[in-house]
Amino acid sequence: MKSININLPQNGYSVFLGDGIFNQLLKKSKSLKLNKNLFFVIDSNVYNLYSAQIDSIIETYNGKAKFLVLEVNEKLKSFKTMQKIYESLLENDYSRDTLLIAIGGGIIGDICGFVAASFSRGIQSVQVPTTLLSTVDSSVGGKTGINFGNTKNIIGAFNQPNFVLIDVDFLQTLSHEELLSGLGEVIKYAYLTNQQFYKYIGKNIAEVLDKNPKVLKRIINESVGFKGDVVVSDEKETGNRKMLNLGHTFAHAFEVETKYKLKHGQAVIVGIASALFLSNKLGLMKKSKMDELLELIYLFKNEIKFGKINFDNAISIMQRDKKNRNGKIKFVLLQDVGNILLDVEASRNDIIYALKKGIGVFR
Repeated sequence: MKSININLPQNGYSVFLGDGIFNQLLKKSKSLKLNKNLFFVIDSNVYNLYSAQIDSIIETYNGKAKFLVLEVNEKLKSFKTMQKIYESLLENDYSRDTLLIAIGGGIIGDICGFVAASFSRGIQSVQVPTTLLSTVDSSVGGKTGINFGNTKNIIGAFNQPNFVLIDVDFLQTLSHEELLSGLGEVIKYAYLTNQQFYKYIGKNIAEVLDKNPKVLKRIINESVGFKGDVVVSDEKETGNRKMLNLGHTFAHAFEVETKYKLKHGQAVIVGIASALFLSNKLGLMKKSKMDELLELIYLFKNEIKFGKINFDNAISIMQRDKKNRNGKIKFVLLQDVGNILLDVEASRNDIIYALKKGIGVFR
């Protein structure tokens, strides 16, 4: 088992990564002297596949332990789902001395993180991510929230977990579509980090889709390590943490406009394509460099299907992005791998150009 430390000045924690380590969950909790009243919130898809392992942990626990199984998707990432968790916590007499354990993908993690931040004005929490996307990205960093008013993640809080446990065995049952969605965030890190990781990802897409544990552990380790360093330097996203939103300003608009038929990671891949075209259009990146960096995106052009969207609606959605200031849409753009530009503004015509070109890759 590998330990990746997120060394925040306050509320630092560890990410534990390995094969077959889910059964170490309670041992880790005990060693960290966390609260003993456990409440599990579990994605219904995960529970259907792993009920024996999950039940074994809960049933053998010598203390208070209850669980709630929830069906979740982007449309259910809402106050209604949060209310179900609050109600179950109260019905079972939980209070501030609770440890909330989220088992599932990024949606469960985001909702439970927000519940942990708000129930009894704050309770302890643990993330057990079970999708590629949640292991490499959403389980780490403390961003929590729900969707509201056709705006993604607009209501939430920064709330760090007490630890994260990543068991790559959970990834072995992921569908091809879920793996593709996770690769969206992996590819984001490929562009943000360095040439070595960028080339490694490009050479190992097939190994990820084949669920090679060795490759999965390496990309999770490098992605989490990079994100952890960024979060430590800028926990509340006032500066360079914004770089982690590469492609996301476009992606969130794509998700909402397609009524979430396009999964988040797939939308991120299309969003990165649009960001590359916008970088070139604004004179920040030479066409030769853009063409070179689009090669990684082109590996997915037959995997992602994208129809028409309303560009006015898309721009309206972008204008509601949390990172905007003074009504201006702010983009994360690139000059090269690892050479990132923050808070770049663009004209409406240039944004529409980037939207058309990015979407056009996948038609």
